[in-house]
Amino acid sequence: MIGRLPEVRTVSADHEPSGPSTTEEPPLSRIITTALPAHGHTGPLLAVSADLAARGHEVVFLGGSRFAGAAERAGVRFVALPAEADFDDRDLDGSFPGRSSLPPGPERLAFDARHVFLDPIPAQYRALLALLADFPADAVIADAFLQGALPLALSRPRSQRPALIGIGVTPAMLPSVDTAPFGPGLPPLPGEEGRARNRALQEEADRRAEPLRRYTEKVYAGLGVEAPRGPRGLAAVTVPDHFLQLTVPGFEYPRSDAPAGFRLIGALPGAVGDEQPLPSWWGELTAGRPVVVVTQGTLANDDLGELVAPTVTALAERDLLVVAATGRQGGPQALAGLLGGSLPGNVRAVDYVPFERLLPHTDLLVSNGGYGGVQTALRYGVPLVVAGASEDKPEVAARVQWSGVGLDLRTGRPAPVEVGAAVDRVLGEGRFQERARALGAELAQYRPFDTIAELVEAEAHSVPVGR
Repeated sequence: MIGRLPEVRTVSADHEPSGPSTTEEPPLSRIITTALPAHGHTGPLLAVSADLAARGHEVVFLGGSRFAGAAERAGVRFVALPAEADFDDRDLDGSFPGRSSLPPGPERLAFDARHVFLDPIPAQYRALLALLADFPADAVIADAFLQGALPLALSRPRSQRPALIGIGVTPAMLPSVDTAPFGPGLPPLPGEEGRARNRALQEEADRRAEPLRRYTEKVYAGLGVEAPRGPRGLAAVTVPDHFLQLTVPGFEYPRSDAPAGFRLIGALPGAVGDEQPLPSWWGELTAGRPVVVVTQGTLANDDLGELVAPTVTALAERDLLVVAATGRQGGPQALAGLLGGSLPGNVRAVDYVPFERLLPHTDLLVSNGGYGGVQTALRYGVPLVVAGASEDKPEVAARVQWSGVGLDLRTGRPAPVEVGAAVDRVLGEGRFQERARALGAELAQYRPFDTIAELVEAEAHSVPVGR
């Protein structure tokens, strides 16, 4: 989503916090929320924090130092992660030397698993314990990738700790007999043939992950805690008392063996504030031409030549209005530089734009596969063309095609001709828009903020004796 984090304080138009009860008011809860210090992880947890605070709960957010202002604007107290667990996701290669030399794919994923997610666990855990000593919470709501929350549940019985609630802010990593291992973006294959494929791929993934498993055991041993067992992605779901995945069944692979605590609760509605001024060309969105928006999100947008420039090149001078949402300051100028100094006449480029206001006027989104942005598009019934190769983006792209709401180009750097052909197909075949609208209707049936609040309030009623 190409908005700014300060907007999380604004409640979505399709959601209002629970007002005072006319019967018996539930007791207010003390809640810690925490997330990996990255925009795509922090944004959803701050949105949850803001909603809970608006309902009257006392909330403290434990997160990256650069998000202190955003937490304040969300109406919650902020506590910074220690330096050894903090980093700037806008410059991952600078924060983690050696990362830039690895191409997107298995090697980089393994590097990230070790250095981005595992190495900070001790500092995250110590920070959480220190905060709990000062602020004894009823519940800890943690981004699934902040793994320093897991030792809290592994090291003591439920009667001696707050409830731990995991939040899935990326496609579900939960391994299953019905799915291929997470990473390469392989959609489900039905029947016994598919299960046989999945078993073989999981065995290979486990073999490759053996050095990482031993490293994980070493990290947890340093905390005096036995490391969780099982395939990658399992502990994040099974260790917390509850795990809430931010999507709907129509956009997530079915798993016949999913644990009882694993729930799909819908995607978070976005903020709809008016803080960002609208560009001067905004009226062109309703002038009659089909509108195509292209973005590389707010993280993987250093090189606009990966997707934004090829899309603009492919659609130049067509009878379309193309909006290039660059997601960064100076993005329009950088894009123009890639294209020889100027933009085609049918292209409007912008650094930041409120997607919740742009997408209702959009006919198609070309995206590199940011999880939140894709589901925001689906909330408005917008079909997609997706091209992403880094982080979890191949998995998002695969779900776009599997769900029928768009096409997966299976690359992070498509040629203009590939983008142009995919755009023509999605705009020309009504089935993609039909499926996107159906997913939008499904998303509208869920109220994730209410689900989270009700769970927190239920935990407040059942605070264990002895804590």
